[in-house]
Amino acid sequence: MLLLGCIKEVSDFELVISLPNGLSGFVPVTQISDAYSKMLSEQVAEGELVEDLNSLSDMYSPGTLVRCIVTSVEKSADGRQSIKLSINPKKVNKGLNTSALASGMLLSGLVSSVEDHGYLIDIGVSGTNAFLPRQKAQSYIKSVKKGPDLKIGQNLNCLIEEVKNEGRIVRLSIDRSEVAASLATERQNWTLSNLLPGLVVKARVQKVAPLGITLSFLSSFTGVVDFMHMDPKKSMNYSPNQVVKACILSVHPTSKVVRLTLRQAFLHPGGSPNQLSSDRMGAVVEESTVKAFFKQFGAIFELDDGSLAFARLKHLSKTRKSFKPAAFKTGCKHKCRIIDYSLMDEMCILSLKYQIIEAQFLQYQDVHTGDVVKGKVLALKPIGMQVKVTDGIKGLVPSMHLADMILKQAEKKYNMGDEVRCRVLECRPAERKLILTLKKTLVQSKLPVLSNYEEAKPGLITHGFVVCAREFGCIVKFYNDVKGLVPKNELSSEPISCPEEVFHEGQVVKVMVLKCEPQQERLLLSFKLTSKPVPAGKREHTPKKNQQVKYEIGEMVDVKVLKKKENGLEVSILEDEGKVIASLPTVYLSDFVVNCKLLWHCLQEGDVLPRVMCLNDKGEHIILSRKSAVISAVQEEQVVRSFSEIQPGMLLTGYVRNVMPFGVFVEFPFGLTGLAPKMSMSDKFVTDTKDHFVVGQTVIAKVMSIDEEKQRVLLNLKVSECSSGNSAVESFALLSQYFKEVKEIRNLLRRRGESSITRSLCELVPGKELQLVVQDVKEDGSALFSSSSATGLTVTATRYHLGDKNIVPGEKAKGLVLHVDALTSVVYVSLREELLKQRAKQSLSLFLSSGSQRTPSTLPSCST
Repeated sequence: MLLLGCIKEVSDFELVISLPNGLSGFVPVTQISDAYSKMLSEQVAEGELVEDLNSLSDMYSPGTLVRCIVTSVEKSADGRQSIKLSINPKKVNKGLNTSALASGMLLSGLVSSVEDHGYLIDIGVSGTNAFLPRQKAQSYIKSVKKGPDLKIGQNLNCLIEEVKNEGRIVRLSIDRSEVAASLATERQNWTLSNLLPGLVVKARVQKVAPLGITLSFLSSFTGVVDFMHMDPKKSMNYSPNQVVKACILSVHPTSKVVRLTLRQAFLHPGGSPNQLSSDRMGAVVEESTVKAFFKQFGAIFELDDGSLAFARLKHLSKTRKSFKPAAFKTGCKHKCRIIDYSLMDEMCILSLKYQIIEAQFLQYQDVHTGDVVKGKVLALKPIGMQVKVTDGIKGLVPSMHLADMILKQAEKKYNMGDEVRCRVLECRPAERKLILTLKKTLVQSKLPVLSNYEEAKPGLITHGFVVCAREFGCIVKFYNDVKGLVPKNELSSEPISCPEEVFHEGQVVKVMVLKCEPQQERLLLSFKLTSKPVPAGKREHTPKKNQQVKYEIGEMVDVKVLKKKENGLEVSILEDEGKVIASLPTVYLSDFVVNCKLLWHCLQEGDVLPRVMCLNDKGEHIILSRKSAVISAVQEEQVVRSFSEIQPGMLLTGYVRNVMPFGVFVEFPFGLTGLAPKMSMSDKFVTDTKDHFVVGQTVIAKVMSIDEEKQRVLLNLKVSECSSGNSAVESFALLSQYFKEVKEIRNLLRRRGESSITRSLCELVPGKELQLVVQDVKEDGSALFSSSSATGLTVTATRYHLGDKNIVPGEKAKGLVLHVDALTSVVYVSLREELLKQRAKQSLSLFLSSGSQRTPSTLPSCST
């Protein structure tokens, strides 16, 4: 059976594919293409890496649509069906031959060879040589950014441009605009034996029924669109004889049934389905509304954000006997949990089962290092015990961790099905890998969990386990593979001549941290818990200024915070053993003005900041910066080092040095400055320059003109003038960096305290829905609320964001979080219906575009 699928996960040995109707399949690494399989065989035979052999993650990304064919359906040990797939063109395109090839056809192809002027593409048609000219691949390579060249084994949407010698020679294109505009037509002579999923066709509605629509297309073909693949915005508005665009989803080999989709994401080949926001996976929805019930399949629900979701029959109740169809009439409300997301259906998959809704863990991402979990013994093997935590989560207890002491016969202590209480030593969600321990001392320990080197502060006492005892001392391991050395003189207050006779592998020990160098991953420990940290630690807090040490502009260093000052941080540079003092101004902590203040507020003395850039070094006065955009510009050599290098039209990354009534002075790395006059500051009319920029703000500036005689530079800061051409990529990169820093700030807040206010600040995110109680309505039309999810915080909504609601104190309402001001502990919410009905990510997008009162002229995300 031929299917259109979407890559969900990429691992070293397989692709996980999302299929229509909530199914999933697997493409083994051996089912990519003949050329790729040949290279894999060569690597195995020779026992060394093949130069041109790329990993699956180098070539494939989640969200990419692929044509695939079912090779087998197998039952796994737990009774579930496993669908094995192939994307090899020889199998996918087996219905095609040389005489069937025609210009305009859209096929799947995989790169089989890289040549000087282009690429040989395997389209799976025997006797046909397909060639892709290099110029027809450039726009695709640039947009996908998987490297400077296409890779052998890479899957492509190929458009036939020219057919020569009766189909023996074919010239292809993968230009994204040409592929997106492609349409299958009658002139291409498609037949039921070679019809391919992924083709976009013009179709005519024949019949409309509750469970789907029947379409006719390509003159003689008939296909079905099921209820999950109607366009949600038009699902009630289809009528007979209506002409629509549709995409073929599957072709059954024996029944010849063709299924199609009318969802917008699939109507342009080369596109990508909508993704689910990561914070929604596993979310519990208190009230989801039944939109439709299908007794053979399940029910469609509307979630709290207005999106549609699907629950299969088996997930509507605990058992078949307890299922009550009357509870699923249109409009009925149910509590449910999002357990999966079908990329091909663009729908959340729900469960109404109580045990799933209340489950502590749903996916590997929910499990954190140090968590105590319960599971059942699945199997005992030489390497350890396999434990089932939930239906979708399994873990391994290595043999060393089956008990405090090493067990020689574990089968005498544990039986299949036994319930065990474990602690998570390590969790790697991307690899679906979970390592557990059954050592009672570790499971019951109340001491802090040491899971990264940054947390290993001198004086910290915690539990670990011995992995090596030698004449030099003991190596002790903690969580997430963090390990340290207990030197011989720190093993005991009494001399120990042979540590290997006193300590054994797997032994649980209590240790104290003496010294840690996080960047080098070096950790010095002691078993003498009453001793004090080594005096060297004190010297780190009182560094001496060293006039001899010089740093180049652009040099990256790691620093430790010594003192917080009103306008920044005084830090010591760790590379010189803490002997050099430098300054890190608050405005240089981030590209984002708000994050600068938040980071200054959260950071404390003793904190270590990695990868900070030297901005200038003038004798005693070393200035540092953490601005990612500025650091990237210096590292990618997109800077000017002298006035002679400046040319009109250049785009340069800098930061605001001064804001004057007549314009803005911008400084760039290496000390060059320029002026953006008031008329060139913004696309909007500028009344007051201070309403648009603040000192330290990161900007991208375009050089307008230069005066060599006076060494002056005039700049333009208008957004319309300062884009490099790929504004979408730039915006997403900035957005990604912003959220990365927000996550860093949340982690800092979590570590700083366990107060209810801190917990609320960490848990509240833009787009989250809150249950509110009105406390007060002010004269200006704004309102104050209380919420159990925002304990200790001020929750407010402006008059505009109350919508048309006439609220009174004591009334209950739903609100959507727009912005959380961690500095003032104020949460801004909206009660507007149109926001509450939109998808979570649309709400977030709206927040980002309207959440700031300032209207910056450049790098808009940097001032948000």
